Amino acid sequence: MSLTPLIGSERTLATSASIVGRLKPGRLVRITVLVRPEKDPESNELAGFATQLASSPLRERAPLSREAYTATYGIAPSDVRRVMQFARKYGLRVVGQPNRGARTVDLQGTATTMGRVFGVELVRVQEQGNIYRSYTGPISIPSDAENLIENIFGFSTRPQVSPRIAYLPRPGIAAPHVGAAAFTADQVAKAYNFPAATGKGQTIAILELGGGARVRDLVTYFKSLNIPKPTIIFVPVGGGSNSPTGNPDSADGEVMLDIEVAGAVAPGAKIVVYFGLNTNQGFFRLINRAVHDRRYSPSIVSISWGGPEDTYTAQDLTSFNKAFQAAAAMGVSVFVAAGDQGSTDGEPPVAHVDFPASSPFVTACGGTRLLTGAGGAVTSETVWNDGAAGGATGGGISAVFPVPDYQQNLYMPQSPNPGAGPGRGVPDVSGNADPVTGYKIIVDGASIVVGGTSAVAPLWAGLAALINESLGQSLGFANPLLYSTTVAAAPGALYDVTQGNNDTTNLGAYYAGPGWDACSGMGTPRGTALLNALQST
Repeated sequence: MSLTPLIGSERTLATSASIVGRLKPGRLVRITVLVRPEKDPESNELAGFATQLASSPLRERAPLSREAYTATYGIAPSDVRRVMQFARKYGLRVVGQPNRGARTVDLQGTATTMGRVFGVELVRVQEQGNIYRSYTGPISIPSDAENLIENIFGFSTRPQVSPRIAYLPRPGIAAPHVGAAAFTADQVAKAYNFPAATGKGQTIAILELGGGARVRDLVTYFKSLNIPKPTIIFVPVGGGSNSPTGNPDSADGEVMLDIEVAGAVAPGAKIVVYFGLNTNQGFFRLINRAVHDRRYSPSIVSISWGGPEDTYTAQDLTSFNKAFQAAAAMGVSVFVAAGDQGSTDGEPPVAHVDFPASSPFVTACGGTRLLTGAGGAVTSETVWNDGAAGGATGGGISAVFPVPDYQQNLYMPQSPNPGAGPGRGVPDVSGNADPVTGYKIIVDGASIVVGGTSAVAPLWAGLAALINESLGQSLGFANPLLYSTTVAAAPGALYDVTQGNNDTTNLGAYYAGPGWDACSGMGTPRGTALLNALQST
């Protein structure tokens, strides 16, 4: 059998990791195969359609339905049959139903069979107390499937991402801020002058890769705000589940922050929380499940999890980005936290941006420190930076994705990394994220204050629901609109944050200033003015 390496699938072990043994030969392994689209994958037609759609005036946009997308860009029925024939030929079994829209098919086989078919040696790896499955080097594809299989997920079970939540610093970690106070999410919405709507008729998808929510805590939270509890639905995906740990400092805090912020901002919206496993396979499944979900049909997706770009394989970055292209083509808005560890994204001494925030087809959400005065009016807003111990907003220049069309006319700072060139700038927008001026939430029976850019993604998702209801249509991929002259020049639509930086390790990058910057993006929302500007696009 002739094998061809899959370019960009190579993995290397982290410096803190070591191989502790081979996977048992008879151990069953389940993988997700990404199949080529029915359209010629080299034509880049999908990217062109998504970009053209997003650059069209809002009222003229005609996104594809999920059914139309599947028919146009999904797996051809003949290729589904080819995958099944491939599986039988090589001793693998098709598991579950193929997802034609997401172009995925799950296959199962023993470790020995997987190793023989795809040229990988599956090993057990220990890293910082965790043991997971992985491989080194590239994945290879049998020659008779080279033009059929684009990527494979699931050979590695290393945790892929972390929640972008920041807990209120303990005394002495962050200097006190004069006038600082925590908020409930509806108070932040009021400070940002969100439109007088509820999000009725809208569905917000929230993606979670760990933790869970207790319904009694949600009932208590919304009752405390005197806000009707929104309809909240939990959807398990690929082995994930709503599994609260009982520890407020666990991923439970992320789950509750996401639900409570989005629900307080848009209580009339339906909130569907998708739970997946924290692996590259689990995250990819989760994104596709929400984007292609015909049952709940979310028009807005909120993601508060991420990791530095270099923690993904090159091929995985490409595959994830195509999933977000699909969302843009179907008129789905995706809001993603930009990270909580400053310009290094927790990997000093060089700069990194967080992914999926760096995908050019999502709206990356950075963080600020919000101070208010009498009546809840904003008195000051600066970039969130409490130092290395307290956290700071992510942001910077992508090392992977080029400058997208909607950022071509901006002044983009140079990455401080040696030899770095221009790239997609992160974030696009921002919002209150400093835990010192953070959000009051209830999690596992405890009332706590948290922040992080993971609060900003659901905040913007809730605002999008209000805007969608008011416009009578989906905002869809928001970035070309947010960067447009119509919105950027509209009085008060986006507040330009010009003070502060996200440098926590003396790299010297990046600083806020007039216009777009790599700390706060285009700025923070002033909801009603933003809605008015969008109505004129």
